Amino acid sequence: MTKRDTSTLASLSPFELKDELIKLAGSVSNRLMLNAGRGNPNFLATIPRHGFWQLGLFAMVESERSFSYLSPGIGGFPRRAGIEERFDLFTRAHHDVPGVSFLAGAVSYVRDQLGLDGGDFLYEMCEGILACNYPVPDRMLRLSEKIVKQYIRREMIGTHPFVGDFDLYAVEGGTAAMTYLFSSMRTNHLLKAGDVIALGKPIFTPYIEIPELAEYQLHEIAIDADPANGWQYSKKELDKLRDPKVKAFFLVNPSNPPSVRVSDESLAYIAEIVKERPDLILLTDDVYGTFADNFVSLFAMCPYNTILVYSYSKYFGATGWRLGVIATHKSNLLDDAIAKLPKAEAASLNKRYSSITTAPEKLLFIDRVVADSRTVALNHTAGLSTPQQVQMVLFSLFSLMDTAETYKKTMKQLIRSRKAALYRGMGAAAEAADANAVDYYTLLDVEQLSREVGPEFVKWLLDTIQPHELLFRLAEEAGVVLLPGGGFGTRHPSGRVSLANLNEEDYVKIGRSVRKLRDEYLERYHASHGKGSKSKK
Repeated sequence: MTKRDTSTLASLSPFELKDELIKLAGSVSNRLMLNAGRGNPNFLATIPRHGFWQLGLFAMVESERSFSYLSPGIGGFPRRAGIEERFDLFTRAHHDVPGVSFLAGAVSYVRDQLGLDGGDFLYEMCEGILACNYPVPDRMLRLSEKIVKQYIRREMIGTHPFVGDFDLYAVEGGTAAMTYLFSSMRTNHLLKAGDVIALGKPIFTPYIEIPELAEYQLHEIAIDADPANGWQYSKKELDKLRDPKVKAFFLVNPSNPPSVRVSDESLAYIAEIVKERPDLILLTDDVYGTFADNFVSLFAMCPYNTILVYSYSKYFGATGWRLGVIATHKSNLLDDAIAKLPKAEAASLNKRYSSITTAPEKLLFIDRVVADSRTVALNHTAGLSTPQQVQMVLFSLFSLMDTAETYKKTMKQLIRSRKAALYRGMGAAAEAADANAVDYYTLLDVEQLSREVGPEFVKWLLDTIQPHELLFRLAEEAGVVLLPGGGFGTRHPSGRVSLANLNEEDYVKIGRSVRKLRDEYLERYHASHGKGSKSKK
C-alpha cells in the first residue's frame, strides 16, 4: 500500500474529514462499511412517535368538523369547546391502536399531575400539529413551555435545590442554539472581538471553530480534562477561570467525545469560583445528560450565570427532527450585564430592537436571541415550527410518565454493552467502572492502546505516524470510519468511536480491526529495533 500523506488534511474539521474517510471505506465493493464516526443513534423512541401520528389523525377529524358544508378537502381550525370530550370518544374507539393509550395517559398526566387544563392542552396540540397558525408566543407555545420545563427540571436539575424559575426558547436542535447564542452575545456586547473565553476540552468541535471566525475573533484558552483522571478537570485547570480576563466558560457535559459527566466535586468547585467571579458567563451543552446516572447540570448549580442548551436528538433518536431548547433563569447575569452597558452601546441596541417593543431596554436576553434569530425585522415570524414543538412535548411527556425509567435504563444498557463488545474485539480488558462515564462515545488514543506494550513503543509510534494516518488506514483497509479526536481538542492522536449507531457485533469487528493495525505497527517497531515479535494475540 502506498503511504498516504494526511498532513494536508489536519486543518479540516473532523466532520468534514469524515466524508473523506467514508469515500475510502466505501471504495471496496462487497465490503460492509462500519461507520462509527457520526453520533447518529440507530435507536429511537417509538411510543411518543406513535402518539404524534395518532394525535395528527385526531386533529384532522377536528379540522374537518369546521367548514364541513364546503366541498371535500377543506378544513378549518379545531374548536376548543368540547374538545376534551371528543378526544375521550376518540381514544375509546381506538384504544387498541399503538400510541392512543399513551395520548390518553398524556392528557391525564397534564391535567392531574401538572395541574394544566386538559382541553387547553389538546387544543394547543391539535392546532400545533396541524401547523395552521404562527408559533405564538414566538419563544415557545404557552403550555408546551410549561411541560418541557418540567422535563428539563427532572433531567437537568433533579433533586438539586433550585430557587426561582426559568425561561425556554424552543430551537432547531443544539446547533441552532449555538448559532443563535454566539450571534446574540456578540450583538449585545456580552462578548467582543479580542475577549478571552475558556473551553472545557475535549469539546464538540464547533465550540472551538466558531469563536475563531472573523465575525467573533475571540481568544480561546483550554480547560483540559485529564484522561488519567477519568477525563475530569483538575482544580489547577479550573483555576484558570479565576482570571478576570476570561469572560465566559463553555463546556459540553457529559463531554464529547470522552462521554464523561463533570464530577460533583468539579461542579462544586466551579460554583465556588463563580462566587468569586459573578461576572463569568457559563454555557453548558447537556445533550448527553440524559444518558448519565444522577445527572446534575451546571445550570442547576449556577443558574444566575448559566445558559443551558439541551437537544432531544440523541436520547430520543430524533436527529432529523431538530429539537432543542435554550434555558435562562429569570434572574440572570446576561440581562444584568446588558442593563449596565455604556450609554452609546445601550442606545444602539435600543434602536435595534425598537421595532418590536416600546421598551427595548427591558427586552430580556432570551427574547433578544429570538429576535436576532430572525434578524429582528422578521421577529413576527420567529419561533420553532409548531409540529416540532408538539413532538418535543410528546417526547417530554413520555419521559415524565416513565416513572420506572424503563426507556432510560434500556438505552444505558444498550450503549454500554456495545462498549464492552468493542473492547472484547480488541482483546483488551474493559475500562474500570466509572460512575461518571456515559459511554455514548469512547476515545481510542495511541497512548491508551499501546500502554500494555510500553512507553518506548508509544514514543516511536507517535514519531512515526502522520496526522490521521491510522484513521485513513482503518478506513481504506478495514472499511472502519472513526472521527479524529484531535478535532475535539484532545492531546494525543486518537479516534472517536460512536457507540450509538452500530450493532454490537459491528463493534467487535471494529475492535479487531484496531487491534490488527496496532499489532502491525508493533511488528514494524520490533523489526526496526532488532527484536522478535512480541505481539499479544
